[in-house]
Amino acid sequence: MKYVDNKVEDIKIAYIGGGSRGWAWGLMSDLVSTEDISGSVYLYDIDLEAARANEIIGNKFNSAEGAKSTWSYKAVPTIGEALTGADFVVISILPGTLDEMYSDVHTPEKYGIYQPVGDTTGPGGIVRSMRTVPMFEVIGNAIKEFCPNAWVINYTNPMTLCVRTLYRVFPEIKAFGCCHEVFGTQKFLAKAVKEFLGEDTTRDQIKVNPVSVNHFTWLTEAKYKNVDLFPIYKKMCEKYGEEGYGEITDDNWMNKAFSTAEKVKMDLFNRFGYIAAAGDRHLAEFCEGKWYLESPERAHEMRFTLTSVDFRKNELKQRLERSRKLLSGEEQVKLANTGEEGVNQIRALLGLHDLVTNVNIPNRGQIPNLPIGAVVETNAVFRSDSLDPVFAGNIPEKIYPLVSRICYQQEALNTAIADRDLNAVFGVFANDPLVTCGINDAKKLFDEMVENTKKYLPDWDL
Repeated sequence: MKYVDNKVEDIKIAYIGGGSRGWAWGLMSDLVSTEDISGSVYLYDIDLEAARANEIIGNKFNSAEGAKSTWSYKAVPTIGEALTGADFVVISILPGTLDEMYSDVHTPEKYGIYQPVGDTTGPGGIVRSMRTVPMFEVIGNAIKEFCPNAWVINYTNPMTLCVRTLYRVFPEIKAFGCCHEVFGTQKFLAKAVKEFLGEDTTRDQIKVNPVSVNHFTWLTEAKYKNVDLFPIYKKMCEKYGEEGYGEITDDNWMNKAFSTAEKVKMDLFNRFGYIAAAGDRHLAEFCEGKWYLESPERAHEMRFTLTSVDFRKNELKQRLERSRKLLSGEEQVKLANTGEEGVNQIRALLGLHDLVTNVNIPNRGQIPNLPIGAVVETNAVFRSDSLDPVFAGNIPEKIYPLVSRICYQQEALNTAIADRDLNAVFGVFANDPLVTCGINDAKKLFDEMVENTKKYLPDWDL
């Protein structure tokens, strides 16, 4: 890596999960759209052929219309080859297959438990964690061995458990979790500014103070210029809280994969007076199961969709077909901004600019009333080779019972999986807000879900 005329060249990025069909192409687009960094991306994936396909596709982005920099892509068969000498590591993997995810999301429906996402919390998030944490133990130890000074950006869910695991196995790691959920709430606030203040603005002009844990983030402050947006947001909730913001048609709502009308976040504001800053589909899963997920009809009433894994399987088929077209040249690669912060974070860590944005890192006191060391989501300042959390303050008393329960549950789950203690994992499972069935049914459900994923649990005593 070298600095030349306010540019950084010869950067090495190791991409774990580099066979991705879709998300990887967005990263490729973001990289070549930036003119002050260039280098190589080493793609490692357990599906080597998928990584080799992305090697070809990635190199095509260099000649795409609008490309401003050059990146060399190389698929490698071992994680050590990808990581050796890396300046940055990007992790974006699917722990298991969509068949395991199908069990995570849909098996609980036998017991009246519904999940719009099922990858972070609830029965699905907990069992997914059992698969994911051991994988991240391997990744964390490999980073320690091959590139201990690299900056590590994680996009994989469950975000909190992934980042927590990296720091558990390698305490000196320079890792953070990147999630765009808060950005959606900033965009919603920008719409409120337009409607009630009459000014066009963008989400980056909405300054917020996020606190809590990933996908259950809350804002204790929100400002546009010097205007406190809480009174404006209150007007937004009064106007749209009953019917929702936007449109979801009654006849086809279940087939819309990720639709939301922001009713959950507005309802939470009306209940507690603070702005819930994630998507409704995630927020609903952290609340008591009868609040928003008692039934598909209740989800319909709250105007968000229960995303089926069958949809994701069909979407994968479409992405595989698109990969084929990109490889053959039948479809040309095109630049499209993803809205993710990853590349801007890399540029800031290289000293090319300063950046303040929300990230997931261990609590060093930025939220005083949550456990030190637990992974929390707050703002942080990115500067040259440094990442410093912004002091966010305490979780407000009104929402502390909601947030602290989840945080301590995640800490307990981290310990239980690290110890491969199946009974302790079940204790977390049975105490989850979404597990609304009786304890005996909870055990039956847990046993069935573990059975469905056991091929990804080789070192558990099952």
